[in-house]
Amino acid sequence: MTNSDNHNQGQHQNHAQGALAGLRVIDVSRVLGAPYCTQILADHGAEVIKIEPPQGDETRGWGPPFLGDAASYFLGLNRNKKGMSVDFSQEAGRELLLHMLETADVFVENFKVGTLEKWGIGQEMLAQRFPRLVHCRVSGFGADGPYGGRPGYDAAIQALSGIMSVNGERGGEPLRVGLPVVDMVTGLNAAIGVLLALQERNTSGKGQFVEAALYDCGVSLLHPHLPNFYLNGKVAKPSGNAHPNISPYDTYATKTGALFLAVGNNRQFATLCKILNISHVAEDPRFVSNAERNKNRDALKVELEAALVDHECAVIAETLVTSGVPCGAVRSIDEVVNDPHTHARGMIVDIEDYRGTGSPVKLSRTPASYRMKPPAFAEHTEELLAEAGLELKDYAAVLPREITT
Repeated sequence: MTNSDNHNQGQHQNHAQGALAGLRVIDVSRVLGAPYCTQILADHGAEVIKIEPPQGDETRGWGPPFLGDAASYFLGLNRNKKGMSVDFSQEAGRELLLHMLETADVFVENFKVGTLEKWGIGQEMLAQRFPRLVHCRVSGFGADGPYGGRPGYDAAIQALSGIMSVNGERGGEPLRVGLPVVDMVTGLNAAIGVLLALQERNTSGKGQFVEAALYDCGVSLLHPHLPNFYLNGKVAKPSGNAHPNISPYDTYATKTGALFLAVGNNRQFATLCKILNISHVAEDPRFVSNAERNKNRDALKVELEAALVDHECAVIAETLVTSGVPCGAVRSIDEVVNDPHTHARGMIVDIEDYRGTGSPVKLSRTPASYRMKPPAFAEHTEELLAEAGLELKDYAAVLPREITT
C-alpha cells in the first residue's frame, strides 16, 4: 500500500467531516470558478448540493477523456457533492430552489447578472426571505462599472486584465497562461469570501452578498508588475521565464534538461556559484548584488549555463536544493503524478474508479476528506427530495425525464 493509499484510506474512514461540518451549500453554478469554490467547501466537510440545468453542466461534455457520463474537466471540480437537476426557467423549478434554500447556509451561483432578478429571486429578495443566507455570485465583471453584466471567460480575462501582456517569450507575442489561472483564483477568492461572510455572521447573525468577479481577480494577480508600474511607470512586457525583479530567476540549460533557478539573496547566489565551481562569479562587480545581477542578467546567464552544461539536470537540482539553493528541474505532468512526494502529501485522491487532485489545505485536527466521487447527472434527485419532505410527482415537470418516468 502506497503513502497515497494510506492517506486516502484514512480520509475515507474519517467521520469527523471536517472544519465545515454542518454547513449546507446549494450550488447552482456551472463550468469552473464557482464549482471549484464549492468543491473546496465540500472537501472540508460542507454538505454541497449541486443542482444542474436540464442539459447538465456543460463541462460534462468537455472531453475526452470521459468516465461514465462526465468528462475529466467536470470530474476535477465536483467531488463530495450530491447531484440533482432542476429546470429553473419554470416557476415550479424556482419554487423548488427556494424550498432548498430554506435550510441552506450558503448559495453559490454564476448566472449571468440579471438572470435571477428576471426570475424574481434576485439578491434583495433572497436577503429579505433568508436573512442568514450567504449568497455568493461568481461573474465575469461584476454588476456595476462600464463592463458590468458582461459574461466573462478565463482566456478573455487573461487578455483584458493584462496577464497575457506579461506572459510569453522575451520579445515575443503575448501568450495565454497554459491553465485557467483566472477561473481558479476566482474560485479561491469566492471560497475566502464565503468563509469571511460566515465568520461575520457569527457576530451579526446576518448573511450577506459575496461577489467574486473574474476581472477583479485577474487584475489582482498582476504582482509584481502593477507595483512596479505604480513606482516607475514602465509597462511590463513578456520576459519568458525570467523574473522582472530578481536574478538569477529563470530557466537555465543543463546537459539533460532545463533547470529553474530561483535565487533570492546573496547567500544563495554564493552557494550556487560555489557548487558550480565558479566562486569568482559571485565576486564579480557585475553580480555582487541582486540589483547588479538584474542589470547584467544576460551576461550572468552565459556564465551559469557554461557551468551547468556538464551537469545532469536532476542530479544538480538535488545537490543545489539540498544545499539551500531554491531550484527545480522542469518536469512533465506524468513525472509530477509519479513523484512519491506528490503521494506522500495526499495530492492524489482515489475513490473507486475516480482519481482526483487532493486539497492543498492541510488542517491538523479537521483535515479535508474525500467522501464521494463526482455525481452522475441528477444522481441524488430522489434522495434529496425525500430528505426535504417533497413528493417527486409534485415537481415532475421540472425534473429530468429519466427520474420521473
